Amino acid sequence: MSHTAHIPSHRKPRQSASKTALRAGVAGGVLSTIAVAGAAGPAQAEPVTQTIEMPTITAGLSTTVAASAQATQQVALDLETRANEEAAATDAAKKAKKSKAEAVRKAEAKKKAEAEAKAKAEAAERASRTAARTTLSAPSGSSSSSSGSTAASASTVSYSSSATGSAASVVAFVQSHVGDAYVSGGTGPNSWDCSGLVQAAFRTVGVDLPRVSQSQSTAGTQVSLSNLQPGDILYWGGAGSAYHVGVYVGGGQFVGAQNSSTGVVQRSLDYDPPSGAVRVL
Repeated sequence: MSHTAHIPSHRKPRQSASKTALRAGVAGGVLSTIAVAGAAGPAQAEPVTQTIEMPTITAGLSTTVAASAQATQQVALDLETRANEEAAATDAAKKAKKSKAEAVRKAEAKKKAEAEAKAKAEAAERASRTAARTTLSAPSGSSSSSSGSTAASASTVSYSSSATGSAASVVAFVQSHVGDAYVSGGTGPNSWDCSGLVQAAFRTVGVDLPRVSQSQSTAGTQVSLSNLQPGDILYWGGAGSAYHVGVYVGGGQFVGAQNSSTGVVQRSLDYDPPSGAVRVL
């Protein structure tokens, strides 16, 4: 083929002038926009090397929110504190009420126990006195006749004491009541217990003795049983803890309110020797 031969061209056909102008206009607008944006930005833009956080809404609003949250938390704390205080007060009141009730119960139980102990002690003391007086009043022989006992009583009552003055008055008083009934706690005029009779006898001469035998056994000067005088107080048991008392009337005999079986009797000291004696007159 000749080098001058016609070779078809593969280039695109040229666009028309109108299309070229349109494209040129569009490109120009884009470039203008880029130019304007570049002019508004910094002269030399640096590449982004870190993430920038968005700023808070406003400083005032943040402060208000924080203050509101703190106030809400304080109110919650106050309510919790008040609830705890009320619960503690209620619990303390319940405990105080329970403690008071327990103290009252214990006091009542103690009082009851003391009363029962006192009653038992008094009953034991009465039983002891009764037993002792029964022993004192028991017959000295294995057997005796009624007529013999009556004669013995008559002979003892008919004994004439050698006492004088106040002692004679005391002796006369107790002998005048021989045969009266014995009653626990009796103070006359026709029934007696041992200390009630002794107290009444000495009252006739202006001497005010204690009421019970324990105290009467230490009411005067202690004297020997070998040196007794009419009007001396005899006691059985220890001084200060005697369970029975009587009056020495002379001639080795005494008068005393023994027990409910015998009443007031006059007996010989040999029948049941006393533990001791005190002299009041």
